[in-house]
Amino acid sequence: METLIRGWGGEKFHRVAARDRQAAGMLLEICVDSLDSVIACAEGGVDRIELCTSLTEGGLTPSAGMLAQARDIFPGEIAMMIRPRGGDFVYSPVEVVAMSADIELARDLGADAVVFGCLAPDGSIDIAAVETLLEVCSGMPAVFHRAFDVSRDLLESLETIIELGFERILTSGGKPYVMQALDTIAGLVTKAGDRIEILPGGGIKAEQIAEIVTATKVEQIHLSARSLQESAMSFRKPEIPMGASSVPGEYERLIADAALIAKAREMLHA
Repeated sequence: METLIRGWGGEKFHRVAARDRQAAGMLLEICVDSLDSVIACAEGGVDRIELCTSLTEGGLTPSAGMLAQARDIFPGEIAMMIRPRGGDFVYSPVEVVAMSADIELARDLGADAVVFGCLAPDGSIDIAAVETLLEVCSGMPAVFHRAFDVSRDLLESLETIIELGFERILTSGGKPYVMQALDTIAGLVTKAGDRIEILPGGGIKAEQIAEIVTATKVEQIHLSARSLQESAMSFRKPEIPMGASSVPGEYERLIADAALIAKAREMLHA
């Protein structure tokens, strides 16, 4: 089904169901952690964004205000990250409660899907925590993120995630980067069949997309497509970091790059 939404600057955009778009061709997903990146994705014709904060930590839950603005700006599908902190994916009961509240907020503010993953201390899928969160989703599509890649057995986890009812899995094939795990991802695609979508993501560069699609037979790609851009600040105190002192560049931000997005789309549809 197709609906109209009002986008950034007041323009009206067509918002099309992900499956309808995917039937027409390959699907491009960009992970973003700023509204500048959301704008670039809207202007670049990206199909879907994964909305996060703090991609340096692998992506954390964005604020309600960020989601509301992203929904006004971006005409495509928004998958919102539900991850309350960095670090591992073993969550306490109080963290699961917070994640549940964020899922409710995501649904109320117009997210199309949510992205999360929970592991038990032994590396298996935390079925109890996941079932709690899926119940809160109330039918809204859920994506199991790259917690999958650090689970103890990818094929075991694949079957569990399918049984739980997730729509897709974001994965680098159990390696740091997708290009290191093309055979594994191809195997996951074959094993999954039409039971769940496999979305490769992790260190992908636009020029690698054709090789990845050819090797794995995936129908969608996830990348950040960012380049380094200078801050607008002319007055600076670079000796005072706002984060960990080992993280450089407080006056630089990585933002989705329209040229890299265009290149990714070109490679994806080649």
